[in-house]
Amino acid sequence: MENLSLSASMEDYLEAIFHIVAEKRVARGKDIAASLRVHKSSVTAALRNLAENKLINYTPYDVVTLTPRGAALAQDVVWRHEALLNFFVQVLTIEEHLAEEVACRMEHALPRLIGDRLILFCDFLEVCPLTGKKLILGFQHFCDGDLTQKNCEHCLSLCLEDVTKNGLEVG
Repeated sequence: MENLSLSASMEDYLEAIFHIVAEKRVARGKDIAASLRVHKSSVTAALRNLAENKLINYTPYDVVTLTPRGAALAQDVVWRHEALLNFFVQVLTIEEHLAEEVACRMEHALPRLIGDRLILFCDFLEVCPLTGKKLILGFQHFCDGDLTQKNCEHCLSLCLEDVTKNGLEVG
């Protein structure tokens, strides 16, 4: 895909259109305005810009759909958003409302390599017998100020028992 530099705002429009089209098959200016909480006049200017870049099919007062190129760019924005959101909620145990808000702002600057690594790290935590959900739970306790070295040593011994019980080798 050709490298097109879009502003964060234009990416937000593509993402909103993507979600609306997924739900309703087509998007209308009023749907986009409501989704992004902007005025319809702002939507019109953005739609013209996206249409000029051949990212959407748009005619004034008609429905809006994504072109194949626009859909690919929108999917990339959605992918970055979801990678960040999942990392914040599942690993950092951030409240979903705050995680959603921050992911919306950060998605525009997330390079593919870092997004891929966030996803791989989340996958690793799910399958590694020495970490997994217990590590995340331990981190949550640490954030809450409940974790002491004594608790950590107890958690480690439980993890080692699980590894031994499941026939996995350590080290």
